[in-house]
Amino acid sequence: MAQRELDESSLRELVDAFYARIRADAALGPIFNDAIHDWPEHLEKLAAFWSSVMLASGRYKGRPVPAHMKHRDRITPELFDRWLALWAQTTNERMAPEVAHALQAKAARIAESLQIAMLLRLDLPPASRPGNEHAVP
Repeated sequence: MAQRELDESSLRELVDAFYARIRADAALGPIFNDAIHDWPEHLEKLAAFWSSVMLASGRYKGRPVPAHMKHRDRITPELFDRWLALWAQTTNERMAPEVAHALQAKAARIAESLQIAMLLRLDLPPASRPGNEHAVP
């Protein structure tokens, strides 16, 4: 397969290929397949997300932290590592090397941010978050 540069079309193809792997993955597939009820709609949302992140298109209007918080009881650091490994594999196969590297670096930062948000339970009021037991409300 020819490696691609970064544009709307290549991002959409990347998202489709990557999430086909996710859905088939023994560890990640059950979580994603339980959480996503309309895959075509979700894939469009994910393509818009990556377009906004990498191309500054502004197409994504969602809120990823609350979306992931609903599933925090099933998501472990190891699953983030598995997600990043599959992302690296897919981006390396489909994208030009410098594009793959940029996508991988961005994904690593996003995964780190999501893990921090989930650990800190950002859905709770600040005084109720772990580590803030002594915070003044």
